[in-house]
Amino acid sequence: MSRLRLRWVSIAVALYAVTTSAQQPAPPPSFRFERPIVTGGAGPRRLAIDVPLLVGTAPARLFRGSRRGDLVRDLRIYDANGAEIGYVLAGDPPAAPVYKPATMLPIATVDTRTERTSGFEADLGEPMLVDRLRIDGIDPPFLKRLKLEGSGDREHWTLLIAEGTLFNLPEEKLLQTELQFSAGAFRYLRVTWDDRQSARIARMPVAAAGQVAVAAPRPPLVAPLVFERRPSEPGRSRFRIRLPAANLPITALDLDVKAEHLLRDASVFQSQLAGLQLTPVPLGRTTLRRVVRDGLTASALRLPIDSPADSQIDLVVDDGDNPPLELQGVAGVFEALPWIYLEAPGGGLTARYGNATLAAPAYDLEATRGAIRIQTVADAQWGEARPRASDDNAGAAPALPTVGAALDSTLFKYIRAVPAGSAGLVALGLDAGVLAHSAGASRGFSDLRVVDAADRQIPYIVEQALEPLSLDVALEKQTKLPEALGPPKAGRTVYRVTYPMAGLPESRLVLSTTARVFDRRVSIVEEREPDQQRRRDPWTETIAATRWIHADQNRPPTPLTIPVRPLHGTDLFVLVDEGDNAPLPIAAGRLLLPSFRIRFFRDGETALRVAYGRTDLDRPKYDLALLAPQVLGTPAADVVLETERPAADVVTTAGLVSPRLFWGALAIAIVVLLGLIARLLKKPAA
Repeated sequence: MSRLRLRWVSIAVALYAVTTSAQQPAPPPSFRFERPIVTGGAGPRRLAIDVPLLVGTAPARLFRGSRRGDLVRDLRIYDANGAEIGYVLAGDPPAAPVYKPATMLPIATVDTRTERTSGFEADLGEPMLVDRLRIDGIDPPFLKRLKLEGSGDREHWTLLIAEGTLFNLPEEKLLQTELQFSAGAFRYLRVTWDDRQSARIARMPVAAAGQVAVAAPRPPLVAPLVFERRPSEPGRSRFRIRLPAANLPITALDLDVKAEHLLRDASVFQSQLAGLQLTPVPLGRTTLRRVVRDGLTASALRLPIDSPADSQIDLVVDDGDNPPLELQGVAGVFEALPWIYLEAPGGGLTARYGNATLAAPAYDLEATRGAIRIQTVADAQWGEARPRASDDNAGAAPALPTVGAALDSTLFKYIRAVPAGSAGLVALGLDAGVLAHSAGASRGFSDLRVVDAADRQIPYIVEQALEPLSLDVALEKQTKLPEALGPPKAGRTVYRVTYPMAGLPESRLVLSTTARVFDRRVSIVEEREPDQQRRRDPWTETIAATRWIHADQNRPPTPLTIPVRPLHGTDLFVLVDEGDNAPLPIAAGRLLLPSFRIRFFRDGETALRVAYGRTDLDRPKYDLALLAPQVLGTPAADVVLETERPAADVVTTAGLVSPRLFWGALAIAIVVLLGLIARLLKKPAA
């Protein structure tokens, strides 16, 4: 075969291979979840976006500032034969009401014998589709209970609201003068005031009904959230709220609070990467309000927030001089969500989702968007979501770096085991031992390392927690004073506070008392060792001084909180100037330390340890910081370290004996060997 002919044959073979490859269908994408869709027949259908779908789909990306784009972008819908079915996201039409002023008529029936009710009827002139009634012209302040009915002929009435409340309380900044109800065609709306526990409305108000163009808008999606109370300082309540997933389009929190009267500032925070560390940033703030008058309640307990990127957020409430907030429930309020519109064939459908690599699809159905009247489309229903089997799902493992460079763990002063657990993201709290004996927060915990059994580093991210680390301290009333404090003084009580360890960072000392009425001057003093250059004897340094006062016999006092800088030792003294009063009983003391934790990814059942206590290390720089959004978006298991012990007392995984035992055994072996040598030297020659 000639060289030219061989070249043409090779080109033909290559072209055939390329053509054959192009004709091969692309493999279907993998998904983590699937759900059946019940359509009830062929034709146009709409599906509501619910919480399970939002939790399982890939997080929506943001574009154009805060505008949200490509929601549920990885959702794919298939028919019974596996063919992909197109869909579009279609929102509800604008439903801003147009208000129609009403002609006011006296109420047809009033209980004139007891005068327990009063009211009015609003005539709209003709039947129209309405879903709200706005009432103006009532002089504030007022708080009224009422009943609302609707009619088309003023003879047959439909109950719209059995028991509603309207109020305008300017002093408490509470206002609600509009009643919302299920949309219906009415000409007359009748309001019956309940005058049993409040004064009658003196004059006829003004009313206007809100017309609905087509149909009432959907109420927002609301989902209950899990929460727990967290440690806090006096005067504040802290709660951790766990969300079903990260990057959910939640725009507000509805709080259920057990309190008749309420006026407290509340804020919501989430962790966000700043440099190499996660720090709390605010998401929203409001003032929680509730007033109860004559058995009627007016409240404003919705807290608007920016959509959180993390899977957990923190709620902080300033209690002031009140008892801690009794939070009974939290619900997440989602932004207005579009419908999923599709044209269903006959037979069942299956939705699949859970693949963050997919982009939003583009279907020809998009050409019909202008003709869609979503409010008239029949509803389809979701079935139960289920994870896809391993043979149907080739989803990748979490893209998180789990192992870094190796180091020698024996060079660290402290080594502590991390409790065993399953694979996943771990949130490990740094306790007082780590704060005191590591490089600390001021140096970015530069000597802190997480290592596996082979001494390979496990990358982590430091997170500054919003809540304080609470630590009980010993508090003892002194009868014999140290020489530096001088002789006992009349009208002064001295307490010794002992820290559990030296080296703790700046903190806050909290003191509690059982007394109800008192006024005292309180000082915090530290005894210092002699300074050979300036002082030859022990001396005292005043760290802080404040006034502690409470004058309400019916309420317990708020504990006293005093900032304390780092001590040179483990003891400080609390000096209480009693004046001519009986000694103030101080019942307990605790320290509030800055709180930190580290987040890292644990791969399988690997035994992990935390090492610290070196002065020659720089702050680590891990690639994990590049994946902070994924770290924040992954639920973390909270764990705590085992009790702190110096590394010399810890049995390492590299050997079966501790270093102390090893060197002791080696010394004994050397002594025995020297004894044998001496014995051999003394033995006479043969």
